[in-house]
Amino acid sequence: MRPAELYTGNGATGYEVLESLAASGALEAYHALEPLGRVGVQFGVTLLLGLVVLGLLQGHGSRTVTTARRSPIISICIGFPGLLIVSGLTSTGYVLIGRGVGTFFGLPLVMIGTTVLFPLVALGFVAVGRALAARLGRDGLGSGILAGSLLCGLVGVSLPLTVLVVSLAASLGIGAFVRVLLHAGSTTAPDERTVPPANKI
Repeated sequence: MRPAELYTGNGATGYEVLESLAASGALEAYHALEPLGRVGVQFGVTLLLGLVVLGLLQGHGSRTVTTARRSPIISICIGFPGLLIVSGLTSTGYVLIGRGVGTFFGLPLVMIGTTVLFPLVALGFVAVGRALAARLGRDGLGSGILAGSLLCGLVGVSLPLTVLVVSLAASLGIGAFVRVLLHAGSTTAPDERTVPPANKI
């Protein structure tokens, strides 16, 4: 592909594929699915993402889940502005690709948005799922992945409920991941809140 084609979007390979994805009506097709179909799709995608992300990012992934469980409100407050930014970048990228501006501008935005958003949404669901599984006596990442996937699948019966729960999970995952990167959650670790022996009653 020549440099000019990157700007004009006249390439015969990557641009046509991306343009067809942007204009294919993926959201409409998803909306047209039966509730049971949405349940199955959401369960499968969340389960797969959870396994892949925690397998690739074992250190940061598990710490993100732990941080999200320890202080979910703080993580959501930090993550919600990040969710708006990432969603805005991704939407802008799809609009640019659909209007023929070219993959040079639209593709990086879409890649950044999807690379950040989807894995962190999965981590948010894993954190919620692990908290739910812990109440049943099964506190572990495997149980969290399964319970979080089930939760994401069950909310698929209603599109408004899906949007709400996915937004909360994304905010939770993004905020917790940012806190892990900045080491902001280290000062609230349970070991550091332990009363010193000299001050115990």
